[in-house]
Amino acid sequence: MGVPMGEKYAFVMMIKEKWWNEFCDNNRQGKKIHSYIQKGAAPPKDARLVLFYVTKPVGEIAGYAELIERKVGNADELWEKYGQESVLKTRKQFEEFIMEKQKVSFIRFNKLYEATKPVPLNNVLVLLGMKRLSRKGFYINKEITHTLLTSME
Repeated sequence: MGVPMGEKYAFVMMIKEKWWNEFCDNNRQGKKIHSYIQKGAAPPKDARLVLFYVTKPVGEIAGYAELIERKVGNADELWEKYGQESVLKTRKQFEEFIMEKQKVSFIRFNKLYEATKPVPLNNVLVLLGMKRLSRKGFYINKEITHTLLTSME
């Protein structure tokens, strides 16, 4: 489902359960700004919110956050500047994760919200009129975002 350019209100990002749990733990411990690291120039380029779809075996939108920005660039420089916002604890862990990629994305966000009632995959697919979700994530408009956020409360 493509969203017209002016309607990129939120981005649904695929995230593994272990990373989602780490972000939630960091958030509960008072960390305010978080960075999700991706190899290469990963989306979202532009959106207000990031919705986190926790992949199999969980299969649900488990929460959301306000997107601050996406920083794309040299892996070493971005790690030095934003590494402490990541769930990767050490430079070694970061290097193992990026597997010698020189260009990475740090998707920076704050105000992380854990859903009281996460939205299961089937409900997401029905709402979007899709058979399956893009593994790279996708943009949604304000109306669909609002519907998803309301159903999480």
